[in-house]
Amino acid sequence: MTTSTKVTYVSLSADDPEIDAGFQAAIAAARGAMNRTHPARVAGEDRPSDGVIESRNPADTRQVVARVASAAASDLRDAVAAARAAYPAWSARPWEERAAIVEKAGQAIRARRFELSVWMILEMGKNRVEALGEIEETADLLTYYAGQMRENRGYVREMGRLAPTDRNTSVLRPYGVWAVIAPWNFPYALMGAPIAAALVTGNTVVCKPSSETPLSALKLTEIFEAAGVPRGALSCLPGSGRVIGDGLVGHPDVDGITFTGSFDVGFGRIYQKFARAFPKPAVVEMGGKNPALVMPSADLAQAAQGIYRSAFGMNGHKCSACSRVYVHRDVAGRLVAELARLADAIDPGDPLDKGVFVGPVATKQSYEDYQRYVASARAAGPGVVRAGGAVLTDGARAHGYFVRPTVLADLPTGHELLREELFVPIVAVESVGSLDEALERANDTKFGLTAGLFARDQREIDTFFERIQAGVVYVNRAAGATTGAWPGVQPFGGWKGSGSTGKNIGGVYTLPCYLREQSRTVCA
Repeated sequence: MTTSTKVTYVSLSADDPEIDAGFQAAIAAARGAMNRTHPARVAGEDRPSDGVIESRNPADTRQVVARVASAAASDLRDAVAAARAAYPAWSARPWEERAAIVEKAGQAIRARRFELSVWMILEMGKNRVEALGEIEETADLLTYYAGQMRENRGYVREMGRLAPTDRNTSVLRPYGVWAVIAPWNFPYALMGAPIAAALVTGNTVVCKPSSETPLSALKLTEIFEAAGVPRGALSCLPGSGRVIGDGLVGHPDVDGITFTGSFDVGFGRIYQKFARAFPKPAVVEMGGKNPALVMPSADLAQAAQGIYRSAFGMNGHKCSACSRVYVHRDVAGRLVAELARLADAIDPGDPLDKGVFVGPVATKQSYEDYQRYVASARAAGPGVVRAGGAVLTDGARAHGYFVRPTVLADLPTGHELLREELFVPIVAVESVGSLDEALERANDTKFGLTAGLFARDQREIDTFFERIQAGVVYVNRAAGATTGAWPGVQPFGGWKGSGSTGKNIGGVYTLPCYLREQSRTVCA
């Protein structure tokens, strides 16, 4: 793939002959390899299991994409023990070698971009552009982290002296065994990135994928192993949250953890419980209730396009998705009408097909949540649902989780749909009288992940940057009002209940989250 055809989250399409040919070949290969059984992976060895996770295609739930072994508590014990045993040699390996291995894995991910994209589409319904974008992002994350190790010279720095005979050095050192628990919505990027961050800094890793997308993590593990990660330094344990997830959180030999998922699990079941005998690092990335603010000075076509792409891209299955809009009442009517027009024009279809923007929602739970939220909106009053609000069961959509992207307007103040993360293609629009009111309402949430502003007045832009409580913010972004961050370009992470570290992934402060400082003094 040439640079000109590289797909990112700001790409509008993947309509390129080279891309289409790559997808067609990968689709044919995947269809011939579906419904196979895959073992868990413990310290470089396959681990079959009596328990099996069935990964099904959300576009047609009759299709079993893969059967993946469900790891047991004994597998967890062995994986952590192997990671502990592998840690001394892996952490002692020169950082240059670790960076080269991670970079090689990134190159392999990019080389297999079509294969990995198709399996992701089959597992969770992401469209071609979003899927290819995620694979490219994953490769870039690995390359970026390897580059950060080089740029920071392995995080070894000479310090000042109190005496001419002293030599003082600050060295960032790994913690030990690192657990990674990843979600289903970005199964490659949000698994591959923390694995790479932990490995390149000298930690060893035990990872657990979502049971909705178990195949993705096994493919990543295969790639890391082929790149040179030694036996024991990485294990992959698909399985239940109670057995594997809680087991990793409670294991005394797990020294650090990265979790991406809901606030309830991230804060309540992980962050508050992970450290027992003494503090341990927990990189917990949680949800968002992400607002877009639209002022009268805005280009309304640009605002509508940005909100549309943020709210409905990947069916709202992004922690950064735009789910709230606060628009000045002077332009609210026009904005709502344009959003409704754009939503009504979407024709959800099979995400394997070229040109499809919205596929099925990814899970049965999402399908049920969508119906519950729409019912709640309709109960709030007539006219609240301005577009969408229906499931689709006709023709080829009869056996999938297809729903219509939905625009709501004028919900009662404090309504649950304005406060809770939805994770489905629903956006709620509210009218405000000023930027001050918009900011006050935008910040009135436990979350602080992303936010966007559409305005042309520089004073409004400056005020937005100063007062918005979010870790990733955009102004006048038609490619996504609140979405589309890219490694090395827009580091991604949240404030308040959206993140635990105050540092973002894919940025200059990511790798130090996986390291602890040791001050060394040698006297002559």
